[in-house]
Amino acid sequence: MTEILMKAASFVAIIAMGYCLRRAGFFKESDFGLLSKIVLKITLPAAIVTNFSRIELDPSMLGLALPGFLGGAFLILLALALNAHKSRDSRAFDILNLSGYNIGNFTMPFAQGFLGPMGVAATSLFDTGNAFVCLGGSYSLAVIAKGEKGGFSVRNIVRTMLRSVPFDTYLFMTILSLLHWRLPECVVNFSGIVGGANSFMAMLMIGVGFKVSGSRSQTGRIVKTLGIRYGVSAALAAVYMFLLPIGLEYRQALVILAFSPIASSSPAYTGLIEGDVGLASAINSLSIVISLVLITGALLLML
Repeated sequence: MTEILMKAASFVAIIAMGYCLRRAGFFKESDFGLLSKIVLKITLPAAIVTNFSRIELDPSMLGLALPGFLGGAFLILLALALNAHKSRDSRAFDILNLSGYNIGNFTMPFAQGFLGPMGVAATSLFDTGNAFVCLGGSYSLAVIAKGEKGGFSVRNIVRTMLRSVPFDTYLFMTILSLLHWRLPECVVNFSGIVGGANSFMAMLMIGVGFKVSGSRSQTGRIVKTLGIRYGVSAALAAVYMFLLPIGLEYRQALVILAFSPIASSSPAYTGLIEGDVGLASAINSLSIVISLVLITGALLLML
C-alpha cells in the first residue's frame, strides 16, 4: 500500500510541478503542444516497443481491444439518448465530451508503474479499440449530430488513426508479437531508455496543460457530465473485475482503464465544431483530477 501511495503521490507531484512552472513563467501555454509531441511521437511509442518486446502475445489477448471500442461507443449512444430532445449543439458537445479515454498521456504511466509488461500490453490493446472512437469516430458523429456537411466517413477515421504514431506502433508491435518476431536487442535497449521517460513527460505535460476555464454558471453542466461519465466508469469497472472470464492481471488493467480521464482530443474537436471550448477544457481537466483519485483507490484495493 505504501509503495502505491508513494508512486501515485509522485505522479501528482510531477503534475503539480508542471502546473506551477507554467504559472511561474518557466513554461508557456504554447509549450504544451511541444511536450505533447514529445510524448505522443517519441516516449510513448518507445514505451510500447519496450513492453511488447518483453511479452509473448497470445492471439486471445486481441479481444482486449473490444472494451476500448465498446466502452466509447456506449458513451456515445448514451449522449445521444440523454440529448434526444435537446439542441443539436448540446448533442454534439456530449458526444465529444462523454466518450473516449485518455490512455497514452495518462493511464499508460500508471500501467507502466504498477502493472508490468502484461498490463501495459493489455492497456495498449484497449487503446487500439479506443482509437476508433477518440481519433475520429466521435468527431464524425458529432458533425452529423450538429447537422453540418461532411457526415460520417470511415475513410477519414482510418486516415486519422494511421497518422497517429502510437496507433501505428500498437499495430506494428502487435503484428510482430503474433508472428513471434523480435526486434534487435540494441533497438529494445534504446527504446527502454527513451520509454523510461514516458511517465515523467506525460505527467509533466498534463500539469503544463492543466486549465479550468469554465464559468461558474456552467458548474451544473460540469457536475452532470462528470457524474454520468464516472457512474458509467464505475459500472464498467465492476463488470470487468467480477464478470469477465479472463486472467486477474488483465481484469486489473481494465479496471484502471475504465477510470481513465476523458480523451485529451475532446476540447480540440469541440473547437472544430464551434462548441464551448472553455467548458470542454474544464470538464477535461477536472476528469484528470477525478481519475487520479479513482485509479489510485482502485490500485490500493486490487494490489
